[in-house]
Amino acid sequence: MAGMRVALVQLASSTSSATNRDNIRDQLAELDESDGLDLVVLPEGAMHDFGSPDLDLAPVAELLDGPFVSMLAAEAVRLRSTIVAGMFERPDEGGLPFNTLVVVGPDGALRATYRKIHLYDSFGYQESDRLRAGDITPVVVEIAGQQVGLMTCYDLRFPEHARALVDSGAEAIVLPAAWVAGEHKLDHWRTLLSARAIENTIHMIAAAQGGERYVGHSLVADPWGSIVVEAQSDPAIVRVDVDAEDVKRARDANPSLANRRMLHTS
Repeated sequence: MAGMRVALVQLASSTSSATNRDNIRDQLAELDESDGLDLVVLPEGAMHDFGSPDLDLAPVAELLDGPFVSMLAAEAVRLRSTIVAGMFERPDEGGLPFNTLVVVGPDGALRATYRKIHLYDSFGYQESDRLRAGDITPVVVEIAGQQVGLMTCYDLRFPEHARALVDSGAEAIVLPAAWVAGEHKLDHWRTLLSARAIENTIHMIAAAQGGERYVGHSLVADPWGSIVVEAQSDPAIVRVDVDAEDVKRARDANPSLANRRMLHTS
């Protein structure tokens, strides 16, 4: 296992895709190839904000070769880094779009996609009215010699999802989010990220939307559950080195994964 240099990009998207692309380019201009980044993570909905509950997201959804992914590809090549970011993906057959994470490699090629499995039908909101869920398939991609699992926002509340990624080889989980602000929500965000890290002895790497609507607080929790770096609510770029040897050390000291007796047997 190897180390991975990561930048978490916290931003506040608008309902203008063109403006968001310009803002992302402006924010990423703070980074360059000399930073030696292996991974740059943008939030869920980086392409376009969810907007009001009655906003139809189908007309703004894009194909995987559309303007948003093309912009990410150019930035990934410039930085020589892998970029993970959230978008609304237009299905070939039309209908409700997917809430999709794209993984763009340093060569500008689309390496993987993850379509959000658990839609946010909670706290009085119905994401499933506007978006469709993806297939129940764990998505793990290799980045800088580490196996990295992908989750999105509300997926964090489902520990079995993180465990499925770990059982598929993940040593770290990347979680872009637009975690809506409200009573208890920041506490939930921090606690659940630390819990997923502890129970799976992995790094949790979470890039969140900031601003007035969302909690922000992009952060990385280590395999012991400690928060090693954390933003506040304003737009920011947070840099951190993720050492995969931390995973080995944590699993040697706390072999809870190896000690499991209650296994999923469907």
